[in-house]
Amino acid sequence: MATTLKDLLVQRQALEEQITKLTAAEQADAIAKVRKLIEDHKLTQDDIFPRASSAKSRKTSTAAKVAAKYKDPLSNATWSGRGLAPKWIAGQDKSKFLIA
Repeated sequence: MATTLKDLLVQRQALEEQITKLTAAEQADAIAKVRKLIEDHKLTQDDIFPRASSAKSRKTSTAAKVAAKYKDPLSNATWSGRGLAPKWIAGQDKSKFLIA
């Protein structure tokens, strides 16, 4: 006996419904277990999902903050002396812009 496309589509629909129901039941069971564990052990959200430590966040930052070495007296803009020089100091004697 040959299975038709229509028969296979009906079977697939039935399987998808079973999968959806079973997934929902298993998720509900898992949530109940987790909630019971949290209650039994008096856990908090921070116990389960700790915040990133400062050491970890430092590793992910692209550059450390550097203190400013130069200051524009007109605009009060500052520059650390690293990277491309801003237009207000480019091509000039940097010593007259040093922050004391």
